[in-house]
This record gives sequence, C-alpha cells and structure tokens, in this order.
Amino acid sequence: MTIKGKIIATVTGLIAIGIAAFIFIKFYFVFGEGVKAGELNQVVYKGYIFKTYEGRLIQSGLRGTGAKGTVTMESYVFEFSVDDQGVADSLMRCSGKNVELHYKEYLGALPWRGQQKYVVDKILSVN
Repeated sequence: MTIKGKIIATVTGLIAIGIAAFIFIKFYFVFGEGVKAGELNQVVYKGYIFKTYEGRLIQSGLRGTGAKGTVTMESYVFEFSVDDQGVADSLMRCSGKNVELHYKEYLGALPWRGQQKYVVDKILSVN
C-alpha cells in the first residue's frame, strides 16, 4: 500500500469512528436520569410509521411573588415517551392520578423510541 493509500485509509477510519461516536452520544448515551411527580394527563399510542407511546405529566406549583406581592399558580408540562409496552399499559390505567415516574434523558430522539428525549422506564408510585 502506498503512502497516499495509507493516509486515505487512516482519514476514512477516523471519520467513521467520529460519526459512530457522534451517533452513540447523541442517541444512545444516557445524559441524565431522574424522577418526576405530578398528575398524569394522558398516554397515547401514535405515529405514522413508528407507533410509539407518548405521555404528558402536569406538575403544578406556586411561583414566587410577583411585582405587587401576588403569588401565581403555575404548571409545568413534562412530555415523555415510553418504550416498554408493559409500563405504557400500566400508565394508561393511571390517567388523572398522581404518579412518580423514573425517566432517562437522551440528547436526541429516535423515531422508534419516541418523539421525546425523555423516556420513562419505571413507575415508582401511583396515588
């Protein structure tokens, strides 16, 4: 193999390794894990090609005082995907209840895993 061939092979190999590392970090590396608690609003099974379970959790709370000393009620919507059918079936029966959900956060979403970068993998409690 000539020097030119070795350089081309090395550069091609480095580019392939770089692309593989980018794909792994963007779509498969778990960036964070956590627990969210709130009222489960909905869990739906939807999609055109890849059918996935998508859910919404409402977290309500009080926000600090405003300009005139008022306290405002504010809610935060946590949208998530579920990739385990058993967890999704359990969540579908819990609509309207307060739940604690364990989730994993990815840097990007994959079509067959769901539309959100937050993926719920466990139900910790239902009230």
